[in-house]
Amino acid sequence: MKNFLVKTIANAGALAVAVWLLDKITLTGDSTGKKTGTLLLVALVFGLVNFLVKPIVKVLTFPLFILTLGLITLVVNALMLLLTSWLADKLDLSFHVEGFWTAVLGGLIISIVSWALNVVMPDGED
Repeated sequence: MKNFLVKTIANAGALAVAVWLLDKITLTGDSTGKKTGTLLLVALVFGLVNFLVKPIVKVLTFPLFILTLGLITLVVNALMLLLTSWLADKLDLSFHVEGFWTAVLGGLIISIVSWALNVVMPDGED
C-alpha cells in the first residue's frame, strides 16, 4: 500500500511539473488546496490508466516497439496522457491536455520526472 501511495505522489509531482512547464496542459482551481486535490485525483486516474490500459496497448503494438526500437513508447505515453485528460473531463476534474504534440512532450516530461522522483523517494518496502 505504501508503494502505491509513493507512486501516486510521484505521478502527482510529475504531472505538476508538466502543468508548470507546458502552457497547453492546464490545471485550474480557485485555491492551492483545490489544485492539489485535483492533481492527486488526476494522478490516481493516470496511475489506473497506466495500470489497466497501457499493458494492453503495449501487447497490441509490440511489433511497432520492435520496428521503432522503442520510440513508439512516446506515442503510447502521449495516448495515455490524452486518455487521462478525457477521463478527467468526464469525472469533472479541471485537468486538460490540448493536442497530441503537447501530450507527447508532456508524456516525456512526466516519464523523466516520475522516474527521478521514484529514485529519490522510498519505495515503501521494509
